Amino acid sequence: MSEVQKIMMAVASVFIMGFVLVGLSKEDQTAEQMEAAAKIRAVVALQMMANEKCPPKIKEATGEQVYTTSETETDKETYLTLKWVGENADKGGFKKASCTLHTSLGGISELIIDDKVIIKKKI
Repeated sequence: MSEVQKIMMAVASVFIMGFVLVGLSKEDQTAEQMEAAAKIRAVVALQMMANEKCPPKIKEATGEQVYTTSETETDKETYLTLKWVGENADKGGFKKASCTLHTSLGGISELIIDDKVIIKKKI
């Protein structure tokens, strides 16, 4: 065998060993791991929905754009409440706003701005 053929064989064997190692390292997830992953995906989906739906409703009601939440409450399964503190309360803006989403409704279930209920849906 020439040197070039030896190098090609070595490279090919490294690739084959790599594929074998990757194939053997893949393990099946347990039921607990799959359940934990599903819960994490559900919380992330709820958070994304809240960040998509709440700020436009607050801007519609107050005229003030909100960005970063000051507080978040959740049971990590059924509801998520985002709270904001207004930056322009002295200039006609809001002091505090709270927006709650429930997974069973698939949208905003409660929106409260300065203790005034804007949206209130039964669950």
